[in-house]
Amino acid sequence: MKFKGFTMVCAILILLMISACSPTSQKVSSSEAQATGAPHSSAAEADKVKVVHTEMGDITIPESPQRVIALSVVYPEFLYALGIVPVAVQNYHSEFPAYLQDPFSNTLKMGIARTPDFEAILDAGPDLIIAPVWWSKKDYDQLSQIAPTVLLPEHNDWRDELRGIAAILGKEEQAEQVIQTLEQHEKQGAETLHNLIGDETVLYIRVMEKEIILHGENIDRGRFVHKQLGLQPLPNFPESETAMSVSLEVLPEYDADHLIVQLDDETNKEIKGKFDEMLTTSLWKNLKAVKNDHVYMVGGKEWFNLGMSPLADSYVIDDIVAAFKEKNK
Repeated sequence: MKFKGFTMVCAILILLMISACSPTSQKVSSSEAQATGAPHSSAAEADKVKVVHTEMGDITIPESPQRVIALSVVYPEFLYALGIVPVAVQNYHSEFPAYLQDPFSNTLKMGIARTPDFEAILDAGPDLIIAPVWWSKKDYDQLSQIAPTVLLPEHNDWRDELRGIAAILGKEEQAEQVIQTLEQHEKQGAETLHNLIGDETVLYIRVMEKEIILHGENIDRGRFVHKQLGLQPLPNFPESETAMSVSLEVLPEYDADHLIVQLDDETNKEIKGKFDEMLTTSLWKNLKAVKNDHVYMVGGKEWFNLGMSPLADSYVIDDIVAAFKEKNK
């Protein structure tokens, strides 16, 4: 099953994080206790504070935060990768991706409105709020009245975002171990895929409600598929393009040996109907990958943070490898 490899990686991550903790440290947040079964920290430890440097200046925060809220759809995944279960998060889909459903079973969903739900945040009783500056700077004054709020700079690479959060929480070693473990997983996945299909071409298609998107290697999603996993891109995909919105009529111009197809939201009736209609057309049926049964249907919400989160990336590696193994035995 595709979950098996992902489960093993999660187990490795947890073991590495445990081994990285100082044996003399007794500071464990209640969120961490929820994830690991560790006892709550004492009141004295909870009262300890430290000063951190942020985009909004020096901020005093709890040294061992008990109830953390992460805004944006990626930051909660960073927290969990570091062993912390947030008490409330912003969420795009109505349900969490499969790899977060169990650990986030008691985490409050607040939706993904551009202006956060301040009342829900207040009710959650956070002692620390973490958010990217580009997303939450306009809301900083209101958020900081609820709890100490750390705004972090925008980065092009999620690894730097993870490191920024880890530095605030004193979990720098854990962050590096998460990154190293994922890199090893990527190498293993790339090797398996190359053994299965060699240098045959692959196109990653994302079917959305109003358009079909082809992802190139110059954007997070396509870069992960073609760079990290080494799947050969089409030679005629424009080098300057990150992603392209195309009509079904144009799709035959990008006739790859293999198609990775993601429905942006597999529960959305309009998207599913659009794709079902595509399947009936001669344009689709005459594609090389379709004729050879080399079309791989992959997860929707589980792929949402692909290229932007170690948890999503790890899941996707197993998803792709399992799909290609099934049809290239």
